[in-house]
Amino acid sequence: MRVHLIASKVTDSVVYGFLPAAARLGLDLTVLTDQPARHERAIAAARGRPRPGVIGAPAEIGEPAVAGCDPWDVRALIPRLAGLPAADAVLTNSDHLQTQTALAADYFGRPGKDWRAALRARDKMLMRRRLADTGTENVAATEIIPGPAGLPELTYPVVLKPATGVASEDVVLVHDQAELAEHVARIGRRRPGERLIAEEYLPGPLRTAEVFGDGTTTWVLGGFRTDLSAPPFFVEERLTWDPPPPEAEKHVLSALAGLGAPFGPGHVEYAEAAQAAGPRLIEVNDRLIGDHCDFLLSDLLGVDLFELTLRTYLGEPLPPGPPPPARGHAITEGVVAPRSGVLTAAPPAGPQPASGTGTALTYWPLRQPGDRIDLTHTNRDYLGVICAAGPDPAAVEHSVRTLRAANAWPLIPAEATP
Repeated sequence: MRVHLIASKVTDSVVYGFLPAAARLGLDLTVLTDQPARHERAIAAARGRPRPGVIGAPAEIGEPAVAGCDPWDVRALIPRLAGLPAADAVLTNSDHLQTQTALAADYFGRPGKDWRAALRARDKMLMRRRLADTGTENVAATEIIPGPAGLPELTYPVVLKPATGVASEDVVLVHDQAELAEHVARIGRRRPGERLIAEEYLPGPLRTAEVFGDGTTTWVLGGFRTDLSAPPFFVEERLTWDPPPPEAEKHVLSALAGLGAPFGPGHVEYAEAAQAAGPRLIEVNDRLIGDHCDFLLSDLLGVDLFELTLRTYLGEPLPPGPPPPARGHAITEGVVAPRSGVLTAAPPAGPQPASGTGTALTYWPLRQPGDRIDLTHTNRDYLGVICAAGPDPAAVEHSVRTLRAANAWPLIPAEATP
């Protein structure tokens, strides 16, 4: 069977997740991307390396094909796909490309998500309006287009963000009209022509719900509690395995039903109940959770979620019931750059010594010595990711602290390099 996987930038989820899963299933997979040379280099470099997550087994990638295309414009994507041998599945794991891919899958009559649901998940203003229209929740939100028009009067604090942004990029907590004007102008220079939204600040703790659907049945696989950086930014510094309580799970499923039946994996971020308000969604991502939690989640559940995603897009219904909830303690922790500079040292990839019985500990570098780091106050400031899992929280936490204490990620000013 043939699969077309649509991508832009190189991600570990594609290289170490979907490509090995396709090889295990015996699928003929082609990556279609506007960065084919980078994908070819990444695939070559990945052979024989340990897979991310806590198990760290070598990733058997197989022999995927890589083809160039413009994945951003569906008017270019569909003709490009039409010129290739017909595929049994068309999918993507990119936030940016979900709507284009859903339209392409529908054009060729292949299983996939409703493009309307994909667009509602992608565009945060459309999401807010839909949730209000269905009576699921009502979070105050105002659309802002940077430019000469005056800014609206708002009730503060608010969170300012791009309407179609990802990875906490240009997401900032704003306390007054002067700050709003400053940040709108700054983001407008970085992202000319893009729409922004200013929405009610939801102060409750941030959590996730990891879901999976086949268009008829929707599973909640579990979730994570998220530790964020200090305001005004929202860098996700640590995720701790902590499945949603029943009332939050019920709310998430109701909200997703209103946005459109989930198809394939979904990553939902929500704020826990603030007083009597109940849980409220922050955003919906039509993909597996990122930052290597997708690998950790697969390891915790004992189910390869990349393989399950491919099977779903090939038209297979979900099995009769979800995997049993994972037990024990598990975390992913980002090693976040404290400042800009050039990285001079980092631990190698792979399993690390762990202090507790039954504890698995790995480190995965995202930046290499010699890389220049320009601080963005987003998840893109990660130098690497630590994954740890075990039955004993104390042992897991001690192992993570020991790994950090035994290693260094020194940064020197960029101007100090030759």
